[in-house]
Amino acid sequence: MSPPLLFLDVDGPLNPFRAPNGNRPDGYTTHRLRPDGWGDAPKPLRVWLRPDHGESLLALPYTLVWATTWEHDANTMIGPVVGLPELPVVELPHWSSTEDGLCFKTAALVEYAAGRPFAWVDDMITDRDVDWVRRRHPAPSLLYRIDPRVGLLDTDFRSLGDWPATLPADALREGD
Repeated sequence: MSPPLLFLDVDGPLNPFRAPNGNRPDGYTTHRLRPDGWGDAPKPLRVWLRPDHGESLLALPYTLVWATTWEHDANTMIGPVVGLPELPVVELPHWSSTEDGLCFKTAALVEYAAGRPFAWVDDMITDRDVDWVRRRHPAPSLLYRIDPRVGLLDTDFRSLGDWPATLPADALREGD
């Protein structure tokens, strides 16, 4: 049986960039990073990361996949800090609003999943995305919105860890 996919965003879930008053949350470390392709920013981005998040993510019953505008930079700049190995990357369309108000990632993730069950952890998920995926993706999905003020919490890891056990056995196809 193949485990479901877990599409993982960086900013919001792993980097609680909207923390109140710009205060770094407990347990996070500050990093100054300059991803490729992010323009000519005058200074590196401030990114808050928890070194133990990788261990918690790897303990989940999923195949982890980056689904972030960091794209391949997530493997070189984020993964090593949080303790993740190199992961597959969904190459996303250019960030823009879609005509129907979906997150710009939604259709690309459904296409990448190719009928496999998946969970998606992101701060940009809306009810419109949930409805669109429910109507167009043939397998079970869990669109899990994270508050970008706090990032992933222990309760989120528990919820994400419980979801695959609710899937029907035939949803987890061999050979994917």
